[in-house]
Amino acid sequence: MNNKIEKLIKQFAKLPRVGGRAAQRITLALLQDKTGKSAALAAALLDAAENIKPCSTCGCLTDNSPPWGGDRKAVGGGNPPHLANARHPSGGGELLCEFCNDPARANGQLCLVRDLGDVWTLEKSNVFRGRYHIAGGLLSAAAGTTPDDLNIENIPARISAENISEIIFALPNTVEGKTTQHFIINNLQLSIINLKFSELASGMPLGGDLDYVDDGTLSIAFGNRKQI
Repeated sequence: MNNKIEKLIKQFAKLPRVGGRAAQRITLALLQDKTGKSAALAAALLDAAENIKPCSTCGCLTDNSPPWGGDRKAVGGGNPPHLANARHPSGGGELLCEFCNDPARANGQLCLVRDLGDVWTLEKSNVFRGRYHIAGGLLSAAAGTTPDDLNIENIPARISAENISEIIFALPNTVEGKTTQHFIINNLQLSIINLKFSELASGMPLGGDLDYVDDGTLSIAFGNRKQI
């Protein structure tokens, strides 16, 4: 087999849920395509790799481009009024993601999820209209994941800066998910009072991830969430 083709197959095979056979089929389809799909895919991947970064506040991936378009260097001189605070609260040059940018999302609720896939799931189901915080993983002794590995250090600052009154835990209903949830609650309760904690209610199976829950079940679980 050609070395370049073999290299491409190996790269596809490294993707989640893509085995060797599927990687071969994907590679073959792209190389035999005459409509420019392979070039478009390569350009999209390069653009994403160069421009998409985590939001410095919540961890959601963003291209750090002004949502109203135009040159990001011009931000601050002619922003629309409702996006006047589009830059990071620290005063740095980083721009926030679409959720942290949206003033309509500032409803006092902060939903804590494991990863960006969970954000996509919740957005698709349209059950939550507040802001998100991506933990970036779960505490796990077996995997060696410690609090220092998670994106949770700035949660207290967000609670203060954004007037957060409720934290909704939408973590997996697993031992690791519950461990992470209890750790965050215990740490926040040491320094913050009058903060409500809640978690998804009925409909979330033991050991379940948001990716595998249908929209109806997720809506019920979110609407009937219980206070911790």
